[in-house]
Amino acid sequence: MDLRAVPSSLACGLLAAIAGLLIGCGFDKGLEAAPGAPIFQDVTHEVGIDFSYRSGATGHFYFAEVMGGGAALIDYDNDGDLDLFLLQGHLLQTSAAAAVAATVTAESEPEAGRDSFYRNDLEVAEDGVRELRFTEATAESGLGEAGGYGMGAATGDFDNDGFVDLYVTNFGANRLYRNRGDGRFEDVTDKSGAADVQWSASATFFDYDRDGWLDLYWVNYLDYAVDEDKPCRTISGDPDYCFPQQYPALADRLLRNLGRGADGEVTFEDVSARAGILVESAPGLGVTAGDFDGDGWLDLFVANDGAPNILWRNQADGTFRNVAMEMGAAVNRAGEPEAGMGVVAGDYDGDGDEDIFLTHMNLETHTLYQNLDEGLFKDTTRASRLDDSTWRQTGFGVAWIDLDNDGWLDLATANGGVQMLPGAATLYAENSRPLHMPNQIFKNLGNGRFADISSSTPALLHLEISRGLAAGDLDNDGDLDLVLTNNSGPVKVLLNTVGQDPAWVGLRLLGLMPNGGERDMYGTRVELMRNGKTKAVRWVRSDGSYLSANDPRVVFGLGNDPEIDGVRVRWPGGLEELFEAEPLRYQVLRRGAGAGGGAGSEAVIAARETPESSVQLRR
Repeated sequence: MDLRAVPSSLACGLLAAIAGLLIGCGFDKGLEAAPGAPIFQDVTHEVGIDFSYRSGATGHFYFAEVMGGGAALIDYDNDGDLDLFLLQGHLLQTSAAAAVAATVTAESEPEAGRDSFYRNDLEVAEDGVRELRFTEATAESGLGEAGGYGMGAATGDFDNDGFVDLYVTNFGANRLYRNRGDGRFEDVTDKSGAADVQWSASATFFDYDRDGWLDLYWVNYLDYAVDEDKPCRTISGDPDYCFPQQYPALADRLLRNLGRGADGEVTFEDVSARAGILVESAPGLGVTAGDFDGDGWLDLFVANDGAPNILWRNQADGTFRNVAMEMGAAVNRAGEPEAGMGVVAGDYDGDGDEDIFLTHMNLETHTLYQNLDEGLFKDTTRASRLDDSTWRQTGFGVAWIDLDNDGWLDLATANGGVQMLPGAATLYAENSRPLHMPNQIFKNLGNGRFADISSSTPALLHLEISRGLAAGDLDNDGDLDLVLTNNSGPVKVLLNTVGQDPAWVGLRLLGLMPNGGERDMYGTRVELMRNGKTKAVRWVRSDGSYLSANDPRVVFGLGNDPEIDGVRVRWPGGLEELFEAEPLRYQVLRRGAGAGGGAGSEAVIAARETPESSVQLRR
């Protein structure tokens, strides 16, 4: 039964009853403690981050208040470390209320939201000790937009000049910022043709037509305006946030990159109708691009909130077709659509193709779709043992992350409620605020199953309203760290404290563009080779999660066996090359410079070495 399809008051009553029944039947299992030191350490204040997302909530329960915001990891200055962009919200008012406030005093005006930008000033001493430090650089970056109600961000070098650009989605007008390469970003939204004033959520840069220029796709959520907000209530009559079915859904947008014109500007063309995207209108929240059927063309997977998911299969002729239902990924194993929030793609079972994981609303469970072959999916949530650990949570941000670099992809989820459901607080006795939930991490046991090891990191168990989750190696020590955003709460920087100990290989894959710039080659498939066989597969991407952008570099955990043959790379367009790769360092692999690429038998490598000695955060 789709509880989101019924009136909110009835749905709330049903959910409360189900929650009480499950707890009464003994399903409210506590988390088992994990031995050893915490996997993640909260270093937010130590590294110089001081930021809180302001939803602007004042008790009116405007729908948009509960959805934001996200974060983006981006190496904007090409110095080899990841900088941080954070979205901000602000007070929401009806037009009438805003007009009244404007006639009173300046203090009564709506609080303007300003996005924030932090530069990573990582220092590595000769003894290998790493000092991670962020410096607030919003004003000098040009990214401190005032007035936008921030949702999410996507990263990609859309003009092929060698500097990563930024697309920002809002509840309101979106923005495209071009990285000028001098430390500042320039708003090129209007002249590039990338504007949209609808309520947009997650976005991705990807090259769907394989012409060498990154195209842009973003999901739109609901046709909602504060002036048209509908009152929704709990079964007890208290005000509450509505279900998405109370508002019309919107169609997503696909923009084709036209490249550099005669005037030197790079522009986009909206091809949503021609490509077939407008045939579907759904409340989209998450998106990731991937070659799910292995045909060499990038497809799209869209997570929809309370509606069937969309799997846009790239037809290789400029059009897309939704094959989610026929390929087994539109609904769960019971045939029901769920509240899709965040989505990530990755090879969790080691068979060489991309599987999909989605976060959902509490009492639904999150969903794991195993890619059986050529994009045919099977819901393996129950078999993977992820159902029992996720039904209590409302998940948003999500990341595939090899926590301990043993070679298997683990999971991290950012959780937080969206409705004041009666009885929700009883899911956790200490939770007096029903929207607040603990976050989670799940260990991949290597046999198709996962174990909830959230208790190994106390910082994750703080009850918060978490939303965005960005994964990346902030201190360049070979493991992935997390940036966690909270609705009406502070951002958290969680440093991985265990993944740097085993052997690992880190890669950045670049392609030389016709105008002389190099950019990350999104969609590239990378195979780790050992004893002449493929040991693990990763893909180059920065998208996925919820409203967030991730580290585009590829990291392979080698566990206790650092001996490898190298890596085999299949670039967009089909070129395959072999490269040498050395453990315990980040290396840059350039298209055309490997064996089989026609430009020599050895890779061009720019290495940043990491000593094998212990590395730690300097306090």
